[in-house]
Amino acid sequence: MIKKYTCQNGVRIVLENIPTVRSVAIGVWIGTGSRNEDTQNNGISHFLEHMFFKGTKTRTAREIAESFDSIGGQVNAFTSKEYTCYYAKVLDTHAQFALDVLSDMFFNSTFVEEELKKEKNVVFEEIKMYEDTPDDIVHDLLSRAVYEDHPLGYPILGTEETLETFTGEKLQEYIHERYTPENVVISIAGNISDTFIQEVEKYFGSYEGGKSEREETKPDFHANRITRKKETEQAHLCIGFEGLKVGHEDVYSLIVLNNILGGSMSSRLFQEVREQRGLAYSVFSYHSAYQDSGIVTVYGGTGAKQLDVLFETIQETLDNLKKEGITAKELNNSKEQLKGSLMLSLESTNSRMSRNGKNELLLKRHRSLDEITEQIDQVTKNSVDGLANSIFNDHYSVSIIGQDGELPKNLK
Repeated sequence: MIKKYTCQNGVRIVLENIPTVRSVAIGVWIGTGSRNEDTQNNGISHFLEHMFFKGTKTRTAREIAESFDSIGGQVNAFTSKEYTCYYAKVLDTHAQFALDVLSDMFFNSTFVEEELKKEKNVVFEEIKMYEDTPDDIVHDLLSRAVYEDHPLGYPILGTEETLETFTGEKLQEYIHERYTPENVVISIAGNISDTFIQEVEKYFGSYEGGKSEREETKPDFHANRITRKKETEQAHLCIGFEGLKVGHEDVYSLIVLNNILGGSMSSRLFQEVREQRGLAYSVFSYHSAYQDSGIVTVYGGTGAKQLDVLFETIQETLDNLKKEGITAKELNNSKEQLKGSLMLSLESTNSRMSRNGKNELLLKRHRSLDEITEQIDQVTKNSVDGLANSIFNDHYSVSIIGQDGELPKNLK
């Protein structure tokens, strides 16, 4: 059972007690990411996530790391396009301690010049490392192709130019503007009693924040082609189609469709591209849902000389899917697979904390396991076939990284 509580200042707390485990996961979720940046401060959400680990008024960076190591716990963070999360997973006996350290990082980080300088170097290296993995960058290029100059098309890591400009003052300004109480959710899952909500409220229930001046604009979906020349053994290809936003009523039909197309080893893309034709080691599809838009992405990596054949095979697979529709067996298998992976994910306190935090932040609602299972069961062949025909049309974007940086010859 998920308990929800809203503090006087607007911070939301969600707690799920799981008495059968011995761990507790605590996540501080903030509704801000690269989407909430501009060309001047792109990368600041991610850089701030790094800096929260670099020392507070009472703890050094080393003491923060050692505080979790010494109790056998884990602490980490991540930034996405629409949210940032700082989280810890510890034994249930150390929940109070974890909350204390996380809140200390959240409220009392010092952002001293020496640490800023060091961490900028760390992120520069992260950007370089990312540049060395074309199978990652090609997805960023697709976002840029689809969203053009809209912030959803910005890289989460930012650029070396924007990073150089970040100061302690800039970080504090961004916190004041974006880390506002109504933008924050504290999610707890594990062997913990409901009274822990009061403990969380003591730390997070009374602070105040500013107000974001920037209005969020809904992005348009563009059909563009972006290529990049790079000395690489493989050519990396992404094709992006317009998907659905977070919470859309057809989202479960799309999850089933994606699973059948390229979400598993028995999917059509995996079987056709890898197993039948041996064209790629890695081929898959996935759906990215944002608050007001979405992208269905198909990715494949292959030898430069086989790029045309790979593109053709993907298009044939999509055409067959639209023409013939899905089979009853595919529909049933996909539903069972989704229900199975959902159940298995709920065995982890971390994934429960994540699910609850994200749902509260983006949807402000929580569905029970029975409700989700029921919605998966209600997906029909007609709803999946209908989506396939509306999504996989000629209005799509393509990104490619390869030795010659050329598009496939048969690209429409």
